[in-house]
Amino acid sequence: MARVAANTHLRDSLTGMAIADTPLPPGRLIVLDLARSLALVGMVVFHFTFDLALFGFVPVDTIYQPFWYYFARMVAGSFLFLSGVSLWLAHGQGIRWMAFWWRFAKIATAAALVTLASFWLVPGGPIHFGILHALAVSGLIALAFLRLPGLVTLAVAAGVFALGWADPSPMFDGLALVWLGLAENRPLMGDYVPLVPWLAPCLAGLALAKLVGLHHWQGQTPTRLWRIMAFPGQHSLVIYLIHQPILFGLFNAFVWATRG
Repeated sequence: MARVAANTHLRDSLTGMAIADTPLPPGRLIVLDLARSLALVGMVVFHFTFDLALFGFVPVDTIYQPFWYYFARMVAGSFLFLSGVSLWLAHGQGIRWMAFWWRFAKIATAAALVTLASFWLVPGGPIHFGILHALAVSGLIALAFLRLPGLVTLAVAAGVFALGWADPSPMFDGLALVWLGLAENRPLMGDYVPLVPWLAPCLAGLALAKLVGLHHWQGQTPTRLWRIMAFPGQHSLVIYLIHQPILFGLFNAFVWATRG
């Protein structure tokens, strides 16, 4: 009987039943996790294309073509937009400081690890302010907008976005201010997501979640398929950190096997 039970559990896990049967945390919005899963798919597709170029399977300038240029920015913007929505859902009815600082610490630590690793591993230069840095700092700034009217927050988001089209200034040059995004000259980086204009989608997500009363949508009962599809979105930070090492390993193994 014990062996039968173990085999049944293993089969269920492999088919996604174990994921589907896990209770949804109280107050979690399944649509948001589904959106994160979709953003993760976009991220992996872009980085897979980047690696194809890096290993010489497609022209090296592929990712600089208009489609991939805007695709990458759409993916980055979606993560920041969803972080603003998440901030409202988690803290719109009252800031839960322990939960906020725990999430901030995880993202900030991951950002620091990415910066450290990028000195040796990332083509294009060390990442001083990438997507994880932007997520951490944008979330911190967005706290100040939790109690402001949604339309005011949306107007500030539009202003930040418009500021991205302003003329850069040499007074913002240098690593100390590179995170602002207003510099005339900056070091080359493998990933660069400064606050101007990338704070804008975070504030827009917060504003729109507030304006439509998104917290009232919480508590729905998702289908089994939705739970399975939302599972990656519930673990987006882990997937972000491990997907490129896995892709690099697979590409290196393929090159070694086919080219000797």
